[in-house]
Amino acid sequence: MTRRELIDRTRQLVAEGERLTASPSLDGLRTWLQLSDDLLAAAWGQMDRYHLAWLQVGRPKAIVRGRPMTDEETAGYVREVASAKTAVLRMSIDSVERHGMPFVGETRDPAGR
Repeated sequence: MTRRELIDRTRQLVAEGERLTASPSLDGLRTWLQLSDDLLAAAWGQMDRYHLAWLQVGRPKAIVRGRPMTDEETAGYVREVASAKTAVLRMSIDSVERHGMPFVGETRDPAGR
């Protein structure tokens, strides 16, 4: 993918993360996490368990065990995870756009951008 494609697709995912934070949906979160994981893996490579643990993405601060989460707990979980992953996506944009970092999946844009 080109640098412009990565930036544009990441910005779309950031916007969706902001929507999820404002209007939480567990099914929406699952889909969005898969799409964002796929994009980040294509750009930067697969993350192993160490990296994911370090980022603490998807690990709620207050874990509910032994019972289903209430609607309020589910909404809080979606907001927390969406907020954390959106921050990761913003760092990805910053790395590519502002710092000009090369990324694993980069291809040349025919227009030279």
